[in-house]
Amino acid sequence: MKDLFSPYTIKGLELKNRVVMPPMCQYSVDKKDGVATDWHYIHYVSRAVGGAGFIMIEMTDVEPDGRISDFDLGLWSDGQIPALKRIVDACHSYGAKVGIQIAHAGRKAEDAEVPVAPSAIAFDENSKQPRALTTEEVKGLVEKFRAAVARAVKAGFDTIEIHGAHGYLIHQFHSPLTNKREDRYGKDLTLFGREIIQAAKGEMPEDMPLLMRISAKEYVEGGYGIKESIAFAKEYQKAGVDMFDISSGGEGPIAAWGRPGTHAAYQVPLAKEIKEALDIPVMAVGRLEDPILANAVIGNEEADLVAVGRGMLRNPYWSLEAASKLKKETAFPTQYTTGF
Repeated sequence: MKDLFSPYTIKGLELKNRVVMPPMCQYSVDKKDGVATDWHYIHYVSRAVGGAGFIMIEMTDVEPDGRISDFDLGLWSDGQIPALKRIVDACHSYGAKVGIQIAHAGRKAEDAEVPVAPSAIAFDENSKQPRALTTEEVKGLVEKFRAAVARAVKAGFDTIEIHGAHGYLIHQFHSPLTNKREDRYGKDLTLFGREIIQAAKGEMPEDMPLLMRISAKEYVEGGYGIKESIAFAKEYQKAGVDMFDISSGGEGPIAAWGRPGTHAAYQVPLAKEIKEALDIPVMAVGRLEDPILANAVIGNEEADLVAVGRGMLRNPYWSLEAASKLKKETAFPTQYTTGF
């Protein structure tokens, strides 16, 4: 019987449990050079000590102007590899597997002098006006994703996640709201994402799974819904995605009529629908910090992995607390056994 603390394997990735720390930006690169700091080391390694089976390093960008802010992580340079490798090696020593989310913020790059986007459409009236990428620049960005993935493999990551959600660049390409191009990247809205997936797979070991985060639903007038996201996810699956990380929103100012749910597990139905429609493993995320609820998502086979964000920000040892509450076997650090 499957539960939150049963092991899980996808291709060559073997997890001791199904608890995931999702990617959450820390905005803590003090030198603005994209290099992980001691804060990142402590932040991630403490969650490995705390029992999470799978830790996903926050949104890490393929070029300086692809960052949300200048304080974000990057993988556009070989000089950024050692600090990430140090984190990966330490997490491995405590039994956690580690992935990294590779991304470009597109028009949501707040500190870029002039952000880039599929089309010159600003996020809102308070955001910078982006310029539309040329066709050659789009091709160049695919290569920048490829290079970042190659560096992540060198750093020893167990898997890669491509960020195609939350209104960032790949999402901007596959959404009709933000892609008004007339070239081939406008005629085929999934082309940019598919090329990135194929480039990533070319740099990854054959047994390494590729994950992709998508927004399964947009919350603005005229935005796409689950039917459309199933259609584009199928294209990404054909291109090589092995698992989808299911989130929603982020593409624009939220319309009053389309506000996302604030209740527990509000995105789980989206994950379940994509899992069933594509017959593919999925990760559920969004207000799943109650261990009983998180365990039920796995037991009811609505998702294969559960990501706990806010709960782990509050408590690095959420996984140990959850195992104790659920009376499940897990590897408690011997130094902490008297606490449980």
